[in-house]
Amino acid sequence: MEADEQYRLNVAEKEKLIQQMQTKIDDLKRKSDQGSQQIQGEVLELDLEKCLAEAFTDDMVEPVAKGVNGGDALQRVCTSVGRICGSILWESKRTKSWSKAWLPKLRDDQRRAGAECAVIVSETLPEDVRTFAHIDGIWVCSRQYAVPLAMALRAGIMEVAKARHAAEGRHEKADPVYNYLCSADFTHHLSGIVEAFSEMTGDLGSEERSAKTRFRKRRKQLERAFTGTTGLYGDLQGLIGNAMQEVHLLDTEVTDDTPPNNLSA
Repeated sequence: MEADEQYRLNVAEKEKLIQQMQTKIDDLKRKSDQGSQQIQGEVLELDLEKCLAEAFTDDMVEPVAKGVNGGDALQRVCTSVGRICGSILWESKRTKSWSKAWLPKLRDDQRRAGAECAVIVSETLPEDVRTFAHIDGIWVCSRQYAVPLAMALRAGIMEVAKARHAAEGRHEKADPVYNYLCSADFTHHLSGIVEAFSEMTGDLGSEERSAKTRFRKRRKQLERAFTGTTGLYGDLQGLIGNAMQEVHLLDTEVTDDTPPNNLSA
């Protein structure tokens, strides 16, 4: 009986140890998943900041400090001489589902930042949005349309700033421009601009890939022609010997740096 009791206690102790180890494993896995999601989100933020900074060299794209309410990045729209016209607040999301709660939060952040526009760049969009949309005062778009949307919003902000400057402190001219910037007409025009920009970008990429394919094909053709020519030259040298005049260019190999006209020498 005493041995059975000791055995039962040993089994219970091992089960308790296994349970504790499983709890620790689950906790470590949860922390690892949270860390991985955080890293993925940070990578998306950095990539967005880089794309905006490269696309708009006159602007100042500033990351929002971690732990501070106010989106992920603030783009200060500047003229070529450095005068600040306004700002766009950016928030990036990398989640499996869309949340309406993001909209009021970003509106609050926008007011605190004093930004003219606010944009959520998300991998997952609302069900009725495929490219971009203006929802409850917040612009929403996919990663692909972030820069084209920024181009249009930036142009609108600069127009408002120009009107305010021309009005010399009065709002009579600036208000109509700002109202137009928030209107459905502006959204429709903006849609046309962004879609055209996206199509041109796709066409340019297709043309670039096609040009590279044609170049590689011609390079292979030139290499085959050169190989055949050098073979013929070698055969003739073997038959004629020293009586045949040397062609020094046929003693070199074709490389990517070899000019095409060398092949006809």
